[in-house]
This record gives sequence, structure tokens and C-alpha cells, in this order.
Amino acid sequence: MLSRRRHRERAPLRIRFRRNRGRRLRRLLYAFLTLLATLCAAVVVAYHLTSIPKPHPETVTQSTVFLDAGGAYLGRRGPVDRQDIPLSGVPRHVQEAVIAAENRSFRTDSGISPKAITRAALATLTGGDPQGGSTITQQYVKNALLSPEHSLARKAREALIAIKLDRTRTKDEILEGYLDTVYFGRGAAGIQSAARNYFGVDAKSLTVAQGAALASILNIPSYYEKAGSDPKVTAKLENRWEWVLDAMAASGSITAKQRAAARFPAFRFYPPGETEGQRQYLIDVAAKEAADRLGITEDRLASGGYSVTTTFDLALQDSATQLAQKHPGGRKGVRVHTAVVGMVPGDGAVRVLYGGSDYARQSFNDAVSGAVEAGTALDPFSEVEHAGEPLGKLLKKSAPTPLELASVYATVAADGKYTGPYTVARITKEGRTVYRARPEVRQVLDEKEALVAGARSGAGPTPVAVAVDAGAGANANGDGDGDGDGDGEVAAGSAAAKGFAVAGAGGGITRRTVWTTGYDGRLALTVALFADRAGSKKGTTVPAQLPNEPSPTEFAQRVAAGIWDATTSNTSKDEAKGGTKRASESDAESDAAN
Repeated sequence: MLSRRRHRERAPLRIRFRRNRGRRLRRLLYAFLTLLATLCAAVVVAYHLTSIPKPHPETVTQSTVFLDAGGAYLGRRGPVDRQDIPLSGVPRHVQEAVIAAENRSFRTDSGISPKAITRAALATLTGGDPQGGSTITQQYVKNALLSPEHSLARKAREALIAIKLDRTRTKDEILEGYLDTVYFGRGAAGIQSAARNYFGVDAKSLTVAQGAALASILNIPSYYEKAGSDPKVTAKLENRWEWVLDAMAASGSITAKQRAAARFPAFRFYPPGETEGQRQYLIDVAAKEAADRLGITEDRLASGGYSVTTTFDLALQDSATQLAQKHPGGRKGVRVHTAVVGMVPGDGAVRVLYGGSDYARQSFNDAVSGAVEAGTALDPFSEVEHAGEPLGKLLKKSAPTPLELASVYATVAADGKYTGPYTVARITKEGRTVYRARPEVRQVLDEKEALVAGARSGAGPTPVAVAVDAGAGANANGDGDGDGDGDGEVAAGSAAAKGFAVAGAGGGITRRTVWTTGYDGRLALTVALFADRAGSKKGTTVPAQLPNEPSPTEFAQRVAAGIWDATTSNTSKDEAKGGTKRASESDAESDAAN
């Protein structure tokens, strides 16, 4: 009876729930606060335990770039197309373009974007597509400091490192690291390589339009790398480029006048050719010489981040290439080789070095390593009795290389002074000069012997009043090719006023080698033609007869005359380059400052 009464007196569940609601809410609040405190403590502990890792080896590996005598980009060597440059070497408008395209709150944020992190976490938990939207700091951490895996743990670590990085380094330091490592497509990592690959300039020379274009590419670099060659890609990139420029104008990064004046830039064609013209021949020679000068291996040079200023003149090199490649070739089984060398008398700087028609099919450099029959090419020196070394040894060689022959005639042009040929004028690293060419000059012929040898060759300057046909040139050896028959006065130093010595091995229809050489105080130029065919043993070659049509002598002289014309027209530019002259006082002061 008593139990029944108690049962009847027990309050309903709803009433009992209302009575205990406050207590239950307090318990839930305490549990939530405890969990929150635990999570915060865990984050604080994780933050203090997290260290900023060192960059991946591939993100600190740099390529070595090669420039011509005037600073024009020649090419690179190295496993990664990347070169570090300080943020001061990146124009402010380029920096602001990247910020406008990738992370507009970069200057004020804490290194992370909570919205982007939440979005990425939800995508990972639900199995959705990977989400972007990271800050510039997070992108730098992901690209340079962490592995590319997609997981919540890696994303959390990325956020912690980004926050710590933002608290321990300046925004400029973070932006510099980002710009030196971010991928731009076309194999280019970093802003410096991107500027060269897309526009053929250094980062410091990027215009507002070019900087905005590179910033726009960062969104989908593998897609946008074909800008300029694919109309659809180009149109899509231009739309994004407009968006970036509008953002820059709205933020005050550029003026309204700069925005109105901006025009979508022209891109270098992509993908490039396999051989890049003749440039690989030049880089091969310069890389070997640069490594020797620094006392390191070529592999170490390639990954060392050096900048190698060569002695080459790309304008003259292109002229030589166009002229030399017009030769039709030999008969079946016979391959005709053309080599061109142009160097500065009394200095040794090599301006032109045409080593073959196609580097992809023939990496062997005919200009440097092609040993061909000298024949009568050195006959003008037959009366020289006491030639100093190394000229003495060169005059005794039965098969000198085109480079060696050019150095012989450069000695005559320099009044008997010999300077060894070189292709590397200067090497820098991180803005500091680590090597500068200082050629050694030796008096190996007395001036009288040099004068006699020059007169016997007929390769020196011809008096202005005497016109020499640029196609046939002067025939110093009576080969029957005819002297020039032009009339009237011609400009001094031009091909028409230039005497070219002609010599070779073999005669008539059995000619195997043809040399054409000319010089003055600015340039000693040699063009050589020779032919070979497969030998009886696999992998060997033997000399072969040059084709009679077109005339090898006339072709060699036509090439030489064309290059000489290009040299004459660019005299003032050659003087301005000056990179291969002996160090001046201002250069010495620059080195001391570095």
C-alpha cells in the first residue's frame, strides 16, 4: 500500500526534466568549456612543440644561368629552373600584383585563413575535391617546407607553422621566400626564372602588365603556361589579368593612369624548340670553362645558382646561324660541316661560335673540336722563324681547330700579341663577383713578322679605295675564285672593303677543307667547311670530298661577308657591351664594393 502511494506521488518525467534542466545545462556547459580548454591547451602545446622545418633540398637548389656579353639571356644549366633573388630585386608593382591575385589580406593577416582551413577540412572529411584558398604564408609553407600530401594532420601542421612563421619573420621575408619558390609553369620555379621563361627579361625589368600576367598565372600554372601559343588559354588568362589589375587599381597599388595604359603583354612562344638554336653549343663551352675557373665540377656549377656572363654576342651568333645553315649539304652518305669563330684580337674574347647545324643530332662542336686538314691555311706564316708559345705549336699543327686558326690570325691582327681565347667574362653569385676574366697577353711575334704574315695572307683590312666583291672576296692563294670586281669607293670596315684569305686542303674537285679568314682590330673571323662520311669501323668517320655545287669557297666567303656586315653595323653596340674588355677601374671598384 505504501509503495503504491509513493508511486502515485512521483512527479511526471516532463516535470522532473524541467526541474533538472538548469543543472543539466550547467553540466553540458562545464563539459564544453573543459573540452574547449583542453583543445586550446593542446593547440598551445602543439604550437610550442612545432618547429619551422628547413626548406626541401629541391626548393633551395638553384640553376646557373648564362648571359651574352650584353646581358641577354642565353640559357641555363641545372636540375631545377630556379634562381633566388632578394625582394629588392622584384619591382613593387610585381609584389602587389601577386598579393592582389593570391592573398589580398597578406599584409595584415596572421598567416592563415580560418575560412580556407575549414573549407579544406570539410572537403577532406567528406571526400570532396581538394580546396585551395590558402594564404601566401600557407602556400610558402606547403611548397617549400612540407610534403604535398593531403591530410588533416598535414593541414593542421601547415597552419601552425604558418602562424609561427608570421610571428617570427617579417612579411617581406615571407614574400621573398614565396616568390623564390612558387611554381609558375614552363618549368620555372620562382619569379626570376618565370620572368625569363615568359618574357625573356630579368624580374627587375618586369612591367606592370607583365607582373600582373605572371601573378595571374599562379592560379593554374600548368594550364596558363601555354599563354601566347594557345588562343583559348590566352583569352582566359587575359580575363584574369584584367581582374588582377582592377584589384591593384582599387587598392591604390597602381594609379588609374597606369591601369588605363596597361596592355596585355606578348609572351615568348611555348613550348620552345628542342635545340634552342645554337645556344646549347655555346653553353657547353662556357659551362666547362666556368667550372674550370671556379675549380668545381660542372654538376656543382649547374646547381650552384651562379650567373655566368659570357663573351658571346647573340645578335652576331644569330646572323652566323642564319647564314651558315643555308648550305644544302653533301651527297648521300657525306655530311658537310660548317664552323664559324669570331674573336677579339688582343683580348681573346670569343664573340661568335657556330659549332654545328643541330645540337639535338650532333652535340659535337665543330668550331672547338673539329680537327680538319689545314692544307695551305698557315702558309702565310712559313717565313716566321721565332714564334713564341703557344703560337709556335699552333703553326706546326696539321689539323688545327677553327678556334685555333682564328686565334692565330687574331695574333696577326693584334701586331703579334697572342691572347688565349676565352668565353667566360664574369661569374657572379648572389650579386657578388666570384670570377672576372683577366686575359694574359703575350708578344709571340715581332711586329714586322706579324705585318709580313698579314700581307701574305691578304686577310687584313683592304684600303678603302679598293672595292672587293663581298660574294667572292680576295683570293690570296690563287685558287681561281677571282678577285672582287666592284668599282667605286666603299665604306671602311664593311664586307666590301674587307680582304678574306682563302685556303684549304685538296684542290679542284677533290677539295676536302675550305678556310676563309679575315680580320681587323675589332674581330678575327674564321669560317671553315669540311666534309666526312662513315668510316669502316662503327662510330668512326673519315674525311670526304666537299660538294662542288654550290662552290664551297664562295659559300664560306659569303658567310664571312654577311657576318662582317653585321659586325660593322653593330660597332657602337659592341663597344657599349664592354663586358669582355680587361677590368676597368670602375669594375675594380664594383668588385671591392661587393
